[in-house]
Amino acid sequence: MACRISELVLDCRDPEALAAFWCEALGFVVLHREDGDVEIGPEEGFGGLQPTIVLSRSDDPRLGKLPLHIDVNPTNRDQDAELERLLSIGARHADVGQAGEESWVVLADPEGNEFCLLRRRLD
Repeated sequence: MACRISELVLDCRDPEALAAFWCEALGFVVLHREDGDVEIGPEEGFGGLQPTIVLSRSDDPRLGKLPLHIDVNPTNRDQDAELERLLSIGARHADVGQAGEESWVVLADPEGNEFCLLRRRLD
């Protein structure tokens, strides 16, 4: 193996608010705060199997669709139940041109960053 993804960095207007959303969505915790940025990840911290997410403060306007998005899978409930949970914590439906027959649901986090909720449950 040559390398693996250890962190994802997402520019955002409000790192604290976005950290709260993604911690709730993914079951992550805040690992580190520095200069207004917030790093979140699994309780075991940086360097494990799951990458951490660094929410980096930026006032630059976002232009268009993100070139990279996150896909998430339900772990302890089906897709419909997970969709309701994500909507209740601040996600909203997003239209990126899907046909309506996809097995995934396109959502956006509170700052409008698109992500997909896939159907398959993961242990």
